[in-house]
Amino acid sequence: MNSLIQDSTPSLNRKQKIELIQLLEEKEKRERENMLANYSPYPKQIEFHNAGTDYTERCLMAGNQLGKTLSGAMEAAMHATGLYPDWWDGKRFSRANVGWVGGITGEVIRDTTQRLLLGRVESDQVGQGSIPKNCILGVQRAMGTPNLMDHIKVKHIDGGVSIIFFKSYANGRQKFQGETIDWIWFDEEPPQDIYNEGLTRTNAKGQFGILTYTPLLGMSTITHKFLQEASENQIVINMTIDDVGHYSDEEKEIILASYPDHEREARAKGIPIMGSGRIFTVSEDKIVEDPLTVIPKHWAQINGLDFGWDHPQACVNLAWDRDSDVIHVTKEFRESKCTPIMAAATVKKWGDWIPVAWPHDGYQHDKGSGKQLADQYRDAGLNMLREHATHAEGGNGVEAGIMEMLDRMESGRFKVSRDLIAWLEEFRMYHRKDGKIIKEREDLMAATRYGVMMLRKAAAQTTPQALNFTSEF
Repeated sequence: MNSLIQDSTPSLNRKQKIELIQLLEEKEKRERENMLANYSPYPKQIEFHNAGTDYTERCLMAGNQLGKTLSGAMEAAMHATGLYPDWWDGKRFSRANVGWVGGITGEVIRDTTQRLLLGRVESDQVGQGSIPKNCILGVQRAMGTPNLMDHIKVKHIDGGVSIIFFKSYANGRQKFQGETIDWIWFDEEPPQDIYNEGLTRTNAKGQFGILTYTPLLGMSTITHKFLQEASENQIVINMTIDDVGHYSDEEKEIILASYPDHEREARAKGIPIMGSGRIFTVSEDKIVEDPLTVIPKHWAQINGLDFGWDHPQACVNLAWDRDSDVIHVTKEFRESKCTPIMAAATVKKWGDWIPVAWPHDGYQHDKGSGKQLADQYRDAGLNMLREHATHAEGGNGVEAGIMEMLDRMESGRFKVSRDLIAWLEEFRMYHRKDGKIIKEREDLMAATRYGVMMLRKAAAQTTPQALNFTSEF
């Protein structure tokens, strides 16, 4: 800094330069000791934080070194101090509170969550973490692990004292019993019994738990619960290496190449390791592309529709470049408890002339009107194909449809717009258990399969049938 001041401020005398150096050093010191005020989260982190208003259990499932633990540390500091940023729409504590921070071992806690909350204790950097230094009232050392804290006392803006305790999974479920607390933060995946016990400690004050981890244990009980059996109080936010801005494209390539193949998508994208259970084993990087600004009019298009009510109904748009035989997934729609009229209002904006492929259950009759489900969408203005989706050679087998999609992905003839967040999330989690496809959170995958099966019925905007809107495909 000294040489920089000398070179850039030649007009200042020696005393003025010393004063300027002192001011800059003080500014840097204050920034180091109030990281919370300078927290600038990525959109996925903001989504995770703000979901606390509507969900009592939140999971930020992310790759390594993307900022998931930082998110937890910043939120813990906000709750303990009561200092929330202007953009904050998540849960707030207007009074002093008690929280627990769980980690794998004492050493891991010291080197991750404690470091991010307090700073490096061993280097006398207490106060250079997410909790502002002027809010730290005291720390109590833990027994056994060098430089590990048992708890931190934090000044809350209401005048009271919040306390943050550190808890190790290695010490077992019993260490998570007894106390009544306001919130709990699990960093990295805990055993199921510890997760349940820790969350129970928040029951008396209204459940409040957050979980930040990289799913290296695969489709574990906790991961399965959040992804496949989530209650209305649970939500998963998935953050990948493409959702953060602190790596350049070149650095991302180097990072990805450094991971073993079987761990690459877990460590970079927060996708659970599913081994042979994962349906689409092709790398995501091989299929994503930048959004198409314009779909050429000579390209054929078709929409794939999967019906639903309690589980979401879904629709995708496929644009087919017949010259290169490449399918481009360009649009997505997924919504629960959505009527045919409501769904059609969105899908028609893609082009009411586009043929729509649909599954066999479209023949089911509505108990009220007596109309077939497919006819209800047809009446709402969608250009539904005359018959349900089948393969060109006949039949509507799921495995054949999946194999066709996978073959296209592996051969570079299947592309997906990288801004189709819901589609990509389903793609990452689509898997089998005991040889059977898990039919949950796969609505967009099913819709895509129907569109691919009926690609022979796709039409270009200049196709006479499309312009006449006759449904004679």
